[in-house]
Amino acid sequence: MTSVDKPTADQPSPAGPGRHARTKDGGPGGPEGTTDQAVTDKAVTEAALFEAFGGVRGMVETVLPGLLFVTIYTINKNLHSSAIAALAVSLVLVLVRLIRRDTVKHAFSGVFGVAFGVVFAMMTGNAKDFYLPGMLYTLGLALAYIVTTIAGVPLIGLILGPVFKENLSWRTRNPGRKKAYAKASWAWGLILLAKCAILFPLYWWADTAQLGWVLVALKIPPFLLAVYLTWVFLAKAPPPIDVFAEMEAEEKAQEEAEAARKRADGGAEADAGAEARGRTEA
Repeated sequence: MTSVDKPTADQPSPAGPGRHARTKDGGPGGPEGTTDQAVTDKAVTEAALFEAFGGVRGMVETVLPGLLFVTIYTINKNLHSSAIAALAVSLVLVLVRLIRRDTVKHAFSGVFGVAFGVVFAMMTGNAKDFYLPGMLYTLGLALAYIVTTIAGVPLIGLILGPVFKENLSWRTRNPGRKKAYAKASWAWGLILLAKCAILFPLYWWADTAQLGWVLVALKIPPFLLAVYLTWVFLAKAPPPIDVFAEMEAEEKAQEEAEAARKRADGGAEADAGAEARGRTEA
């Protein structure tokens, strides 16, 4: 086991270090404490999901290039101008984030996705191929969610573990949370597979504009459904175990023990020196 998921001798409650266990009666873990903690846990879960998946701005950055591509192509049927416009707006979104010193991972992922789509479409001369890399990525991601869940390491837990500061502790120390991650990963996998089941037939028999508009329409709703189900599952799960706080507490305890040992050694040396001086004077 790694340092982030190994059980400790004094294992904390599922609520994690510094949190009171939830009980049915009064006291620190009583009804009022339980309600307050539940509200806090839900707020933390919402904030973590917002951070992990980019929030409203991330969704806009995901949708805008494809929307611009299909809009321009619908108007003038020109692959080159549509592709250049989509790539240009992706680069502008990254530049805005860089200027504002924001996190660029979502914008960069959009640029790479658009760039691959542009390359595919330009190579084949088929405008529908602009969407093919993204569709293949969606299919691969759906399979990754399902396969990792079957393997006992659900992908959503690998994604959100660091965000919740629990890393992989949910695998061995928090079974209720592992179960929630498994449910969420199944939800993501099946929702993305359903999306692929709609898009791939359209890729073969629909024209570029039809495929593009359907794809744009399916960008946000399945994503929001998957995020909502993830929130529902995690809101009902035990809180994460903050392994970073545990490691900091362990390091602090080691430092205090080392300081105490040095003080004890210093005291012993002082006593030995005093005894030696006493013998010399005698």
